[in-house]
Amino acid sequence: MPPAVERSLTPAPRAAGAAVQPWPLALGLVAFALLALHLAQGGWRPAVLWGVGLLLGLTLYQASFGFANGYRRMFVARDMRGVQAQLLLLALTTLLFAPALAAGSAFGRDVGGAWAPVGVSVAAGAFLFGIGMQLAGGCGSGTLYTAGGGSPRMLLVLGAACGGSFWASLHLGWWQRLPSHDAVVLGDLLGWPGAVAAQLGFIAALSLLLRRLARPAPAAAGAPRARFALLSGPWPAALGALLLALGNLATLLVDGSPWAITWGFTLWGAKAATVLGWQPDSSAFWRDGAQRAALDGGPLDDSTSLMDLAIMLGALCAASMAGRFAPRWRMPWPSAAAALLGGLAIGYGARIAYGCNIGAFVSGVASGSLHGWLWIAAALPGTWLAIGLRRRLGLPD
Repeated sequence: MPPAVERSLTPAPRAAGAAVQPWPLALGLVAFALLALHLAQGGWRPAVLWGVGLLLGLTLYQASFGFANGYRRMFVARDMRGVQAQLLLLALTTLLFAPALAAGSAFGRDVGGAWAPVGVSVAAGAFLFGIGMQLAGGCGSGTLYTAGGGSPRMLLVLGAACGGSFWASLHLGWWQRLPSHDAVVLGDLLGWPGAVAAQLGFIAALSLLLRRLARPAPAAAGAPRARFALLSGPWPAALGALLLALGNLATLLVDGSPWAITWGFTLWGAKAATVLGWQPDSSAFWRDGAQRAALDGGPLDDSTSLMDLAIMLGALCAASMAGRFAPRWRMPWPSAAAALLGGLAIGYGARIAYGCNIGAFVSGVASGSLHGWLWIAAALPGTWLAIGLRRRLGLPD
């Protein structure tokens, strides 16, 4: 494996006692404060979502809470720690969502889960997403927090994902005509207490199975254990799972729907296309309705876009507090090619699968929607296939 390729995929090392970088941190905090004041003029909800997004970005970065690497380590080394953290996140979010979804409203606003049909488009999109996130080196949330934390390569992935997601929106009608079943919601079938019990039981069974299949991680002789540090990190994965679950609950209660990521990519791609001369009236998806309203709105009017930007800003602040904001602009061509192809795949796949690891898998499963389980069942084979593609491109396991 060429060393330059490996270095291009990894962030700056987390040095013990690294000094806070004041200028990037100050820039991030000033931008956050100014935009919070601006958003507060439109009511409390946008300002609160802006704050929630910042905290989610801090948590994702400090806990290094990703999905793509966890799946890859599961296949390559039978290291289940990353996937176990994801199962904890699923269990916690399921518990937190259930009372609000059963009530149907919060703070005077109707709330609803991430419910979507179970069909061919979900399976195909998740499979493609599984390939893409391994080539890209990150999923939707991973792309945002690593790009915000100072990775030029992940900015390339983000741009490609926006293009791929917009491209998929132009074909969405065709995908939706493929065989599918209306959303299957466990809360409707079993009642919310029964749905929570069934889902937690299934998650527990998966966790026990992964423990049996796991290969013990070799202990590095003489290596000191990482100590928890609030500002510089790293944060334990369990703490990361708890904070992400609470952030998702806050999003549900404030916005009326769970945390999502990739709708922001679709919207940014469409806005860029209009600048280049594309006409929204040429697309049935963008011609009218909520999509057209979002396209015609300002950059901070859409809640998903707002939170995506806040996540990147939170990651910038976290990287600066950890002394790790160090963009590396040299990028070998195999890494750049994988970034472009992977970004296109995660963008296209997420759009036709109704979301990514966050919007479809975590938020979908926690909402009791079976499409979330279909999503992960299809994404894992894509991940396995892409591991071989990574090796051909000289990317590290």
